[in-house]
Amino acid sequence: MFLGLDFGTSAVKALLVDGAQRTIGSASVPLQVQRPIPGHAEQNPQDWWQAMLDAVDALARDHPGAVSAIQGIGLSGQMHGAVLLDSSGSVLRPAILWNDVRAAAECAELEAAFPALRQVTGNIAMPGFTAPKLLWVRKHEPDVYARVHTVLLPKAYIRYRLTGEKIEDMSDASGSGWLDVGARDWSDAALAATGLSRDAMPRLVEGNAPAGVLDAALASRWHMARRPVLAGGAGDNAAGAIGLSAIRPGDAFVSLGTSGVLFATTDSFRPYPDAAVHAFCHALPGMWHQMGVTLSAAASLAWWAGVTGQTEAALLAEIDAVAAPSPALFLPYLGGERTPHNDGAIRGAFAGLSFATDRRLLTQAVLEGVAFSLRDCLDALTASGTRIEAAGVIGGGSRSRLWIGIIASVLGIPLHRLAAGETGGAFGAARLGRMAVTGEPPETVCTPPVREETILPDMALTNAYEPRLKRYRDLYRLT
Repeated sequence: MFLGLDFGTSAVKALLVDGAQRTIGSASVPLQVQRPIPGHAEQNPQDWWQAMLDAVDALARDHPGAVSAIQGIGLSGQMHGAVLLDSSGSVLRPAILWNDVRAAAECAELEAAFPALRQVTGNIAMPGFTAPKLLWVRKHEPDVYARVHTVLLPKAYIRYRLTGEKIEDMSDASGSGWLDVGARDWSDAALAATGLSRDAMPRLVEGNAPAGVLDAALASRWHMARRPVLAGGAGDNAAGAIGLSAIRPGDAFVSLGTSGVLFATTDSFRPYPDAAVHAFCHALPGMWHQMGVTLSAAASLAWWAGVTGQTEAALLAEIDAVAAPSPALFLPYLGGERTPHNDGAIRGAFAGLSFATDRRLLTQAVLEGVAFSLRDCLDALTASGTRIEAAGVIGGGSRSRLWIGIIASVLGIPLHRLAAGETGGAFGAARLGRMAVTGEPPETVCTPPVREETILPDMALTNAYEPRLKRYRDLYRLT
């Protein structure tokens, strides 16, 4: 029996998987993001910890025999967050999250201090990455910075609490701004540019490698027959790739979570920072991946639901089908944007409104705006030399066939709705937990998911969206 724990921005999910890779049980505990001022996004790491305890407690209550038999645990986590610990291992301040854009000025300072950063880390310095956050803390909270002993990413902090060990996997470390992604090792020069050294970093392992053993008191709490081994785990999108068997060059998927991601597996380190493409290590040895990222995907629909006072499901139900683009346009830059703009200051907008514009058309515009942002990601990856001919779809937004159809038409490629598409990260983490215990090769464990449906682009819509896409891009330059 294997346990996958996924530490997302909006929830902690726990998934119990047996040896035949069947889901035995699952639990989810919601989380909240604190936004003390515009552009800031924080969470208390203790909230992650308590949510994880609540989720596993629920599994232990509902499936005591299966939880007792857990052999391996895998962790998946939101990337880039900065958890700052003092010399005693205590948290110094709330974690600064991936979608926090306060460190925009520090990005330029970081690249000036380390001109080879893009070549070494494979990425532009972005406000959401971990390294610029440390420069911001050094400048604005010097008393906190002076006490920093260790910097951990969110799931590495949870591992520390689970095992007492400070360990991180390659895929999550790739998003810190401190990893030499090609060499799969910390970059001393990148660390020095933020006043740190390797002493402040966790030990690195591959995602399917053993990385600690569960604390005895926790194993006793959940009545486990043995202390399970923890795997290195993965950043959320790499974990999703493991869950989807996107482990071969050319495999691709779209993640419609809080953020939106277009993910493509590669067999080598292929940076393309000019268009803000992420080039990261995969969670498996000798593999890498590229990502285009839009910061507000399902978060855009959630925001619109809050503004209208409707549920997301109710808003989607108002749209029977999409026969033509909405006359309104929506820019989904509610908290800045990554690919291709790397612009933390840009903000969202509606445009093209008239007296005939109603809520239904604005909802459609929100769905299309996210699709256009994913098209920006596709075009950026294409410019880097990566060809994507089809992709799976995971994340909470994958529940909506309507939305997937819009995205397929905007991207111009077939999209596959996948079984258990909402549990990809936790399921991938469970697979990594299994490999850490058994040593099985990835090809044996990472079998492809069932395709529930393939949604083809509507070519009439694809053609109709092209001039709208141009207008969408023009609006960015005007905003």
